[in-house]
Amino acid sequence: MLKTFDIVLIGVMTAMASVTYTIKHRAELKLEEVRRLEADIKLEKDTIELLKADWALVSQPNRLERLVNNYSKELQLQPTLSTSIVQPSELPMLRSQVPPPIVADAKDSGKGGKPAGSKGNAAAASKNGDTTDALIRKAIADVASAPAPRSKAPALVKRKKPEIDNIATGSVAE
Repeated sequence: MLKTFDIVLIGVMTAMASVTYTIKHRAELKLEEVRRLEADIKLEKDTIELLKADWALVSQPNRLERLVNNYSKELQLQPTLSTSIVQPSELPMLRSQVPPPIVADAKDSGKGGKPAGSKGNAAAASKNGDTTDALIRKAIADVASAPAPRSKAPALVKRKKPEIDNIATGSVAE
C-alpha cells in the first residue's frame, strides 16, 4: 500500500522531470537560434569581403584611366582645381546654428514703431504678413553673403614624404 508521502514524492518527481524537459527544450531552441545567427554573421562577413574585393577591382587606377580615355568625349571631364576644394571652416553655418529671428512683442507692434533693440526686420515682417521662414531665409542669406573665415595655417608647410606607402592602389608608378 502506498502511503501519501510516496504519492507526493512521485508527483514532485514528475513535476521536476517536466521542468527539466522544458528547460532542456528551451536551451536547444536557443542553441539553434545562436547557430542561425552565427551563420547569418558569417554570410554578412563573406559578403563584406566580396564587396571589398569588388571595390578594389572597380577602383583600380589603370581601369579608371582606361575608362576616362574611352569616354572622355561623352563625359567631358576636367581635372579638379586645388582652389575649388573647400575647407570645413569655409562652409556657411548650418540651419540649426542660425540664430532665431527677433519677434516683436504685441505691445511694440501695435504702436507702429520699431521695437526697441531690433533693426525693425521682425516688425516689418509681421506687418507685411511674412512668416518666420522668410526671416530665416534672410538670415541664411546674410550668413551666406558674409566673407568666409581665413585659415590660420601657414601658407607653405613642408611635409615629410612617408618612406612606405601603406595604401595598395594597384598602380606601378611611384
